[in-house]
Amino acid sequence: MGKNHLLSEIGFFKNVSRKTVEHLAASARVTRYDRGKMIYRAKEPVNNICFQLEGKSILYNVTHNGSRKIIFVLGKGELLNDHVLTTHESSLFCEAIEKSLVLEIPAPLFLKEMEEDFALTKSVIASQERKIWRMGHQLKNTRGNIYLEKKLAAKLWKLARDFGKPTDEGIEIDFNMSVTFLADLLGVPRETASRACKALVNLGLIAMHQKRIVIADPDRISQFYKTGGPDRIS
Repeated sequence: MGKNHLLSEIGFFKNVSRKTVEHLAASARVTRYDRGKMIYRAKEPVNNICFQLEGKSILYNVTHNGSRKIIFVLGKGELLNDHVLTTHESSLFCEAIEKSLVLEIPAPLFLKEMEEDFALTKSVIASQERKIWRMGHQLKNTRGNIYLEKKLAAKLWKLARDFGKPTDEGIEIDFNMSVTFLADLLGVPRETASRACKALVNLGLIAMHQKRIVIADPDRISQFYKTGGPDRIS
């Protein structure tokens, strides 16, 4: 499949001119990353603008105590860079969490094309605005007075919406999540995340099959994280 076609298949480039797509495709490359491989690292220059073609990646930071805090889980078609307008050091880490194909475009060329094609610039702005919106919802759901089961329920509901597939039991989040991954998602110790998972299982909100999580009823888990205790779940 030609790189022109690959770019055209990404919703990000839907309104970008054909000329711009051709220029970007001519210098783009597709790189394969195995699970656990770094796409870019914090405090290192990022020389490419990266888009997820297959698989999933995470953006995360490292806390002061050395633990990992996952900020975003990104899937097909999404812009992976936290910085676009500069090739200076990134502020986040980007890691593939399953076998992935990533489209990489040299950053200087991408910036040049942004100057020539405002539709490309608008796509960048829209992508980063979505990340800010998502960050706002994360902050709303990570206040100190919201208990951990609600935080986990909110994050799992969001992942099921973005990466869910229907099964007989409900909506399965379509990638593996260990308890350690969930701990990094919540920013808590592994044992604390494990207790929160067990609480949601006991409430009948989720089922866990090895590293796969199934949301039994998205509306029910949504009601739980919005309204509070299990006594309010209908």
